[in-house]
Amino acid sequence: MRYLLAVFAGILLSLNVTNAQKPVQQSSSEIYHSLEKLNFLGTALYIAAHPDDENTRLISYLSNETKARTGYLSLTRGDGGQNLIGPELRELLGVLRTQELLAARRVDGGEQFFSRANDFGYSKHPDETLEIWNKEAVLGDVVWAIRNFKPDVIINRFDHRSPGTTHGHHTSSAMLSFEAFDLANDKSAYSDQLELTETWEPKRLFFNTSWWFYGSQEKFDAADKSKMVNLDIGTYYPILGKSNNEIAALASSQHLCQGFGRLSQRGTENEYVELLKGSMPKNSNDIFEGIDTSWSRVSGGKAVGDILYVIEKNFDFSKPSKHLPQLIEAYELLQKVDDDYWRELKSKELRNIILNVGGLYLEASTETAFSNPGGKVKVNIEVINRSSANIVLKSVSISSTEKELKPSIVLKNNEKQNFEIDIDVPSNTNYTSPYWLKEKGSLGMYRVDNQKLIGKPETPRAFLANFEIDFNGKTLVFEKPVIYHYAKPDKGELFQPFEILPEATASFSDKVLIFADGKPKNIPVTIKAHADNLKGELQLSHSKGWGVDAESKSFEIAKKGDEQTLIFTLTPPANEDESYISPIIKLNGKEITKELVTIAYDHIPTQSVLLPSESKVVRLNIKKSGQHIGYIVGAGDEVPESLRQIGYIVHTIDPSTIAKGSLDKYDAVVLGIRAYNVIDELKFKQRYLFDYVEKGGNLVVQYNTAGRWGDQFENLAPYPITLSRDRVTDENSAVEILAKKHAMVNYPNKIDEDDFNGWVQERGLYFPNEWSKEFTPVLSMSDKGESTKKGSLLVAPYGKGNYIYTGLSFFRELPAGVPGAYKLFANMLSLEKNVQPTKLN
Repeated sequence: MRYLLAVFAGILLSLNVTNAQKPVQQSSSEIYHSLEKLNFLGTALYIAAHPDDENTRLISYLSNETKARTGYLSLTRGDGGQNLIGPELRELLGVLRTQELLAARRVDGGEQFFSRANDFGYSKHPDETLEIWNKEAVLGDVVWAIRNFKPDVIINRFDHRSPGTTHGHHTSSAMLSFEAFDLANDKSAYSDQLELTETWEPKRLFFNTSWWFYGSQEKFDAADKSKMVNLDIGTYYPILGKSNNEIAALASSQHLCQGFGRLSQRGTENEYVELLKGSMPKNSNDIFEGIDTSWSRVSGGKAVGDILYVIEKNFDFSKPSKHLPQLIEAYELLQKVDDDYWRELKSKELRNIILNVGGLYLEASTETAFSNPGGKVKVNIEVINRSSANIVLKSVSISSTEKELKPSIVLKNNEKQNFEIDIDVPSNTNYTSPYWLKEKGSLGMYRVDNQKLIGKPETPRAFLANFEIDFNGKTLVFEKPVIYHYAKPDKGELFQPFEILPEATASFSDKVLIFADGKPKNIPVTIKAHADNLKGELQLSHSKGWGVDAESKSFEIAKKGDEQTLIFTLTPPANEDESYISPIIKLNGKEITKELVTIAYDHIPTQSVLLPSESKVVRLNIKKSGQHIGYIVGAGDEVPESLRQIGYIVHTIDPSTIAKGSLDKYDAVVLGIRAYNVIDELKFKQRYLFDYVEKGGNLVVQYNTAGRWGDQFENLAPYPITLSRDRVTDENSAVEILAKKHAMVNYPNKIDEDDFNGWVQERGLYFPNEWSKEFTPVLSMSDKGESTKKGSLLVAPYGKGNYIYTGLSFFRELPAGVPGAYKLFANMLSLEKNVQPTKLN
């Protein structure tokens, strides 16, 4: 699976979509396509819950065929999901998925927006979702998005009329959109927003339906379609050299951390949207029918359109710069339009077209990836005019600084001009980091106090270069972000964001430290320098009851990018306890408590994330037997490192090396999450795994998703077992121990209901719902209003050993330092041989 993802990533790289920061330089065909979009004054907003929920086929169709300004509002950033390509989870996964969505929009031509809702994990009903999310706040974010984006039509991905039939986040997104459709034009609703924006009345609200929502193609074929618009989204674009479905496949394939890489498709394909509110289009193939999408919809716009329509009709693909005078004239007229929204939006589009038509390349780049508040940076300016047009570079200035160059030189055809600007980074410049992670939020909501930031996909850049260009007497200003431009021998030319970082950051190698007894541990703290010549002190902050060998230790680092590790000895209290430790860097009169996490993949820009640096410390009285654990890695998790924390020696097993007797040396063998979903070879290694159990081993199989290997996992276990989609999403749901006398809950650690306190995100997922009499169900649990689920933890003796299947979310609980989860997992690994099924009490 990982090999296939790497191959697909290579394919994407060959298509030039991975270098996300590379300045866009359009061909004549692409300029013409942008001109067509410029001349369409209509807006569509697609709304759903998560990254990957969006219908890229429809977004691409609206953007590239209809030519509408098209946006996707994802209420969450996908923080609660899993990651198939790396270690990022929770808020870091949200950062990765945010960038994957932006990468998808760069492909399909859409724009990306978010609410403050936090993806807290699977939810079975919108009532639960909207309680955890804070309905009023998220509804306000949807209203805010509508008022700012001003869509003529809104399209919901999910059906607001079917609560409880799908993911609660899905239905909630549709319910909130349905309600916000009317509230956006109500001055009494979220009136505080109107200080920064204005009301807006969308014309139509649709639901993007399909046969899936009807249960079968036959039922959908028989359904009443009088309220539906049918769009053939399989159209081919000669200008772009791709079909709509090919673009859509490439866009959705940007969601690599979710394993969404897929083959492209071609040919006719129908897409349906059902009218929920507003007037039904008379033309059942046009969602904008009856809405004026010409320049005439704007007062003063007709004069602009009269020029631009002629350029579109007579566009010169071989010499597009000939249109510069008319484009400049249209731009001057556009500045006289009273409508702020259309003036600002279309002025931005028109400036980009002017830039590309003129063959102008403008770049402001640094020779370093980052600087610090109060630091100094050299910005390299490159300007070139690749046309015969009369163009003068008047000035270049850098935002947030007072530095400005005024060369006032004629830009001759294809003669590059280079300049340097030395800037002082203001000492009050904010660090670069995702704005929604700046303050601590709640389970369901990110905290964002700045209303202007709400909805934005990422934090605005700290520094922008403003190029003042004169076109034969008419002056325009072009804005470009300051970037880091460099090359690597094995990668070629690269571009990434220019960041502002603290002078130093500190981090722990382990985010959870388990003290299984009262012995002290050495705690390494790594300081990374982001500036030269650092000299300071590091203090380890800790709670009462925990002891440290020194209050602080000094450090000295000469070069930025270098690191120094200091060792503190931490002594736990005598009794069980949960607490946190954090490093405090004392440097130049400042205290820094952040760690830097860098997220770097080829298909997204490199991300710098500053988070509070801390580690959870847990004093735990835990017992275990055995020492050597074999671990077969599945879709990726941190369970092996968690087991090492409590003293196990964990050996990673390559499935290809499994043979008869090769597992006998292990006291227990564990399969990582979704191992059978992602490792095809396990089908052929099952007999060796069962042989290991039969001879006396403990085999622990963590959750797999149903229906992805053969016929319902025919040979998953030595006895019949059927996986389902059963899950318990309430991490606080009551847990009943069914097999009270079973060794699983008695040896070597006594397990009771209190050991299920403090669990995070969920109890578990994809529980078996049928199993043979050889299995003993150990636990029972349920979500509110549902039947009890007994398949979360099953154990069966097989030969001299034990086969254990668990859907409990140990992959979340162990890295979160949940004491009860550690005790229960230790019991699974320590299960004695020849344990027989026990009758339920």
